[in-house]
Amino acid sequence: MVVQAEEGQGRLTGTGRAPRVLVATAVPAERDAVASGLSAAAGPADGGVVSVGRVDVLAVGVGPAAAAAGTAGLLAGAAARGVPYGLVVSAGIGGGFVPDAPVGSLVLADAITAADLGAETPDGFVPVTELGFGRVTYEPPDALVRQLAAVSGAATGTVLTVSTVTGSAERAAELRSRHPRALVEAMEGFGVAEAAAAHGLPVCEVRAVSNPVGPRDRAAWRIGDALAALTGAFGKFTPVLESWNRHD
Repeated sequence: MVVQAEEGQGRLTGTGRAPRVLVATAVPAERDAVASGLSAAAGPADGGVVSVGRVDVLAVGVGPAAAAAGTAGLLAGAAARGVPYGLVVSAGIGGGFVPDAPVGSLVLADAITAADLGAETPDGFVPVTELGFGRVTYEPPDALVRQLAAVSGAATGTVLTVSTVTGSAERAAELRSRHPRALVEAMEGFGVAEAAAAHGLPVCEVRAVSNPVGPRDRAAWRIGDALAALTGAFGKFTPVLESWNRHD
């Protein structure tokens, strides 16, 4: 099942102001890279949250479960205080499917897909939706993805959420066979999307590529370059995030 985030969901109406934005990362290094891009003078962390204007950035933990729980908690708390968010962004680094997403490149999700939520059968993997329940994909608002891609030069495609990082060429080929439009794999996007959906909010995901998907070769990883790309991206995203709700 594909769930389309409606263009109007989560917008603050009648105020003329852009919605508050929550950016969820896995770890503090990603959080700080995002905050640095939003402002060279990002505010201090408050309970792990870095606030820059109307954007809050939080490291919610590694993996889909931690991401869902951490994001949901912050969304619920903000709503209870009467200062709800209007947009949720999952951000961080990830593995890229070469050659389409080389190390150092930037990818925006036009689909956020749980790659391994389902069952193994004698005929191969079956997603949970084909078992008759659940969902495996969320689609961010098209207009928002287009605008963010236009200002950053990011590629757009499917970002996969996995619970186990790929470590072999065979697994990489299997994932790409099942998801031909996949550009990146990471571990949090679908969890963040689930939390956003529970609050009726639109979600998007951005990933900077730190390593190729496939055999694990730590010497080939470029985490610093990927974090720098993430910082650069959010420096360009700021005006879009501040105005996106004014577009149909």
